Amino acid sequence: MTTYDAVVVGAGAGGGIVAKELAAAGLHVLLLERGKAVTPADCRKDDLRNQRTSALGAPFGPDENQNPRVIVDGNGNSKVIRVRDGGYNNNAACVGGGTQSYGAMAWRFLPKDFRMKETYGVPEGSTLDDWPITYDDLEPFYQMAEEEVGVSGDMTPDPFHGPRKKPLPMPPLPPTKEHLLIESAARRMGLHPFPIPMLRNSVPYNGRPPCMRCRWCVGFACEVNAKGGTQNTVIPAALKTGNCHLETEAIASEITVDASGRPNGLIYFDGNDRRQQVRAELLVVSGAAIESARLLLNSRSRFFPEGIGNRFDWVGRNLQGHTYSGATGLFDFDTYDDLGPGASVALCDYNHGNPGLAGGALLCNEFIRLPIQAINDFPPGVRGWGREHKKFLRDYYRRTVGLRGPTQEIPVFDARVQVDPHVKDHWGIPVPRMSGGKHPHTLEIATAMARKAELILKEAGATRTWLNIPGQGLSGGQHQAGTCRMGDDPQSSVVNRYCQVHGAENVFVVDGSVHVTNGGFNPVLTIMAIAYWASDYMKREWNGTRFRGA
Repeated sequence: MTTYDAVVVGAGAGGGIVAKELAAAGLHVLLLERGKAVTPADCRKDDLRNQRTSALGAPFGPDENQNPRVIVDGNGNSKVIRVRDGGYNNNAACVGGGTQSYGAMAWRFLPKDFRMKETYGVPEGSTLDDWPITYDDLEPFYQMAEEEVGVSGDMTPDPFHGPRKKPLPMPPLPPTKEHLLIESAARRMGLHPFPIPMLRNSVPYNGRPPCMRCRWCVGFACEVNAKGGTQNTVIPAALKTGNCHLETEAIASEITVDASGRPNGLIYFDGNDRRQQVRAELLVVSGAAIESARLLLNSRSRFFPEGIGNRFDWVGRNLQGHTYSGATGLFDFDTYDDLGPGASVALCDYNHGNPGLAGGALLCNEFIRLPIQAINDFPPGVRGWGREHKKFLRDYYRRTVGLRGPTQEIPVFDARVQVDPHVKDHWGIPVPRMSGGKHPHTLEIATAMARKAELILKEAGATRTWLNIPGQGLSGGQHQAGTCRMGDDPQSSVVNRYCQVHGAENVFVVDGSVHVTNGGFNPVLTIMAIAYWASDYMKREWNGTRFRGA
């Protein structure tokens, strides 16, 4: 049985950084990834394989037939679902995780995002709370992510961002026609538009070339490596140390414990479906909110009868993602100039300070909508098939603009991940069972944000607008968070401020599942900053033979 200093489960935004930081500090690290190492050639520019059209398949995994999940509807009826089905809440399964396929928006949360309870109180029926850490705690680690992975943009026109010690390391990409249209309208309204910060090279940076402005961005692997993720930055750096071993197609089953109840290793299945077991002094779970909760819940023993970290029934609770809402406008002139990535201009005037609302969202234009996706933005009354569909696409594909944002969700205790008592995956591991829905106030915020977006589009000259507001169902998706939230009180959280599991001092969770709230922003830069933050603590506490708890 092989022994490592640390095992990291998940080679995504969080796990890739932790593996690199620990390996660079001299620890012997095993980095496990359930998917494969993919290249742009594996996920070619084929619209039908685009991850954003999930009903047509997800090219970044996981495997369709080996990884079922169970979803429970509002009436308590359960249903087995596959990767391509709605409600699966898929996140990419490959080296780099979602950073291989994401749109790469690189947002810092705002100072108030860490103090939602203090700012707004607790809406009835919610578990809204403050983080045990602040923006100031994370600021230097945000900067680490921006510099090592590489972020382009210009935050100076935005008066709402938190204090920062350095500007972004790269300038923004040049604006598109759509960008200039929205920017001009927003300024006429007294708002503060600015370029979206992106984990995307605008100039040569750290040995990688600049973005070539193609339309195949979100949902695709970047063929020139201009889009930065852990797969082309920190993971190669971890492997270069000689202290990190990456194993792909490795399916984590459970964390093991010794005779005294101390976690001491991991059971997983390798790429040939063989059961493997490794020992480790330090165990880091970075599988994203659904899979991380699943692993802890499946790690049962007489010492942890309900799963590691689940003594008070908080593992898997408070699942949240982002309720994307906004509006689409139809114009009588061309607004589309076919320059990727499309999304380029944003405003943060409505993230906070909305009367009667506990939060808000940033608003920004969308990534390029490929023809197969355009049907999602058709106005009410236009058919999605036949002659009418074709005519609308020919006449208006280049004349629509979407403006939307990720509503800061109000967490609820019963939006949750459990492990199903009956359904198992290809390897015999109990699968995630997801249930619950959104807090009503989340939809109130989302509706208000959609109306704000509509006003901007009308000011920009839209001749027709329509709102895009999601329903009450469970949230998650690629921005999934909350299921292993951090906190000082073990009775109302799963990990402490350093992502260390309460009651299991050598087990850490480092991904979006530790988020107490998920901000009104794409969360990846915060996941990366927390990975640097938690790694800094692990390195300080490591003594080479046994991990010392706080």
